[in-house]
Amino acid sequence: MDYTVTIFEQEEESLNIIKNYFEDIAGYTVKNSFTDYQDGYSAIKNDLPNILIIDVTGEEALMYIRKAAELGCKVIALNSKWTTGKAIRTLRAGASDFISIPVIKNELTESLQKLALPEVSSDTKNRVLTVFSNKGGIGKTAIAVNLAVELAKITKEKVALLDLNLQLGDVSAFLDVKPTFDISYVLNSNIEKDEDFILKTFEKYKNLELYILAEPAFAETAKDIKPKQISMLLNSLRKIFSYIIIDMSSAIDEKSATILDNSDLILFPTIINIPAIRNCQRCMDWFGRMGYSENKTRILVNRYVENDEINITDFETALGREVYWKIPNNYFTIMSAINKGVPVSEINEDSNITCSLRDLAIKISDSIIEQNITERVKSKTV
Repeated sequence: MDYTVTIFEQEEESLNIIKNYFEDIAGYTVKNSFTDYQDGYSAIKNDLPNILIIDVTGEEALMYIRKAAELGCKVIALNSKWTTGKAIRTLRAGASDFISIPVIKNELTESLQKLALPEVSSDTKNRVLTVFSNKGGIGKTAIAVNLAVELAKITKEKVALLDLNLQLGDVSAFLDVKPTFDISYVLNSNIEKDEDFILKTFEKYKNLELYILAEPAFAETAKDIKPKQISMLLNSLRKIFSYIIIDMSSAIDEKSATILDNSDLILFPTIINIPAIRNCQRCMDWFGRMGYSENKTRILVNRYVENDEINITDFETALGREVYWKIPNNYFTIMSAINKGVPVSEINEDSNITCSLRDLAIKISDSIIEQNITERVKSKTV
């Protein structure tokens, strides 16, 4: 079949170059081109092309990318001066790819080929993010659950939320889901099965691309789960999910080490008091002995109060490490969310804790994307 293409481009020379390229690219037909983006958007609403090519020199172009993507159109963005920040904002708006102006035929062809392939989350590289603390009561499950929800909302990509607190997990309670299957069932099945099988064993959360794998139904079955099975599971899930968020136990044992070894990013939540500082330091030392870099292990301060007796500067000085993120203390919002089995965003979309967790998800997503597109941006600006 022929793919239909519409072009939004205000520069006539660039527009003619692109049109000429398509005369030699089989399987694609340019339906329309517009210099006025509002007129162009009105047209594609009535007659949707498969692909929109749009010059994003003006900031208003991001709005039209977002609208076109919502209609189901694949978008290739053009710009003469790409920066990492501009590329991230463009991809975040809904573009599938970005190329430079003046457009080179080979780059255009490669971009079109990417759009024709099944979607693979190449920019996120299927990351495993684990929330771990060796102390209970710090809020790690609440952070893991809400981070997974916000990542699913922001990225629109498949996000897995795994409860690997194998004896005392309660992720399903935090989101009030009653899954048909649990992690024991999955681990005792053939993990190498296809994507459809694996997705059926997860509980899809509402209208989000968030899939939950619950804790074992019976605590005693946890002892039968082997570290090797956990590694195999995570390797299989990397082929399906862009982000894999893990809530795990506070135990330090072989299973915990396996989870942490297989993680790309470890978020270590703590609070600010003297015992917590001492505990945090011991864990950072342990991470160092495990061979984990500071980029892999990040400290989150939970229940942060700005004018607390021990301030952030004192905390960072004592640890010799920077704090990656601060989550404000909002007891009533978080407890209301936990008791109702919903994310904090459903309690109050604009609360300080909701905004903080949303911004944390954006920071993590953007930093991962940035690592993978920086070199692409450099190559387009040489």
